[in-house]
Amino acid sequence: MVAIAPNPDSGQTVKTIRENLLTPRFYTTDFEHAAKLDLSRQQEQLEAMLAEMRADYNRHHFVRDDSFKGTWDTLDAESRKAFIDYLERSCVSEFSGFLLFKELSRKLKNRNPLLAEIFHLMARDEARHAGFLNKAMMDFGHAMDLGYLSKARRYTFFPLPWVLYTVYLSEKIGYWRYIIIYRHLEKHPEHSFYPLFNYFESWCQDENRHGDIFKALIHSQPQLIQGWGAKLWMRFFLLSVFATHTLTVHERAKFYEALGLNATDFDREVIAKTNETAARTFSVVLNVDHPEFYPRLQRCVEINEKLQAIEASHQPKWLKALRKLPHQLAIAGHLLRIYLLPPVNAQQEWGTVH
Repeated sequence: MVAIAPNPDSGQTVKTIRENLLTPRFYTTDFEHAAKLDLSRQQEQLEAMLAEMRADYNRHHFVRDDSFKGTWDTLDAESRKAFIDYLERSCVSEFSGFLLFKELSRKLKNRNPLLAEIFHLMARDEARHAGFLNKAMMDFGHAMDLGYLSKARRYTFFPLPWVLYTVYLSEKIGYWRYIIIYRHLEKHPEHSFYPLFNYFESWCQDENRHGDIFKALIHSQPQLIQGWGAKLWMRFFLLSVFATHTLTVHERAKFYEALGLNATDFDREVIAKTNETAARTFSVVLNVDHPEFYPRLQRCVEINEKLQAIEASHQPKWLKALRKLPHQLAIAGHLLRIYLLPPVNAQQEWGTVH
């Protein structure tokens, strides 16, 4: 998680960063591999999406209007904390995407101009999102020093195929998170306690477009969707994204309650919709309708609550680690059982990539 401490010169900014399995990572990858990608199978689709990115339909959208001049003290302390945690995680995630896309654009500039420009424009979008979220945090007495954050965070190396899988899924699950909240608040405006939510419709359009770009990149590389190895990886990353989503949503259940949403129902709808969307990209997806799927994820939520209680205690680190180990193994066991459930064959024939 991100810990925020006061700074006498600039308000409250990030000073320490406590990592756990749910913290959004900052990634780096194999830039040489990215430069050598053969995009010919999806050249036309990528050029069309680049034209959309250049048009920048949302360029005037992320501007704060007078609705942000209100006061936001209607939330109880627990809901307020959960909302700030939501803003922090979202801001870190968007900023992580900005840094990765910016570096990819820089590294590919003279070697793969099409991909370099696409990543440059996606970095533009992610920077807007991160900045908008950071301003929202200021309304609640917090701010993140993003420059400091980019230097303080550890970077995790992911091979390029892993980046393509994970970013595709993170963009698509982000789309469903935003649009479900937006549609819910359209029907129940009495639960919209902050104007940020009014921006979620256009926001999710950016997420969806980015996801479609990564879908085209995946489809440009047949080995990423064909063969038993690719199918194992697709199932692994689907499960990783879904498990992370389930745990983080339930950690911030009070935020969703403040929106008039049930955290469990929201989580399951987002997972089901994302899995359905992934079936149009991947050759296999998870069987989210299996009777063991959601109950085992829910057991992970219950076990994670025990882990949080141990972490919050004042015991020595070595004792915390010892007490957490059986719970961590229990979560791993449930996730393994989910992973081993028979998958759903999303496409009967993937002899050619469309």
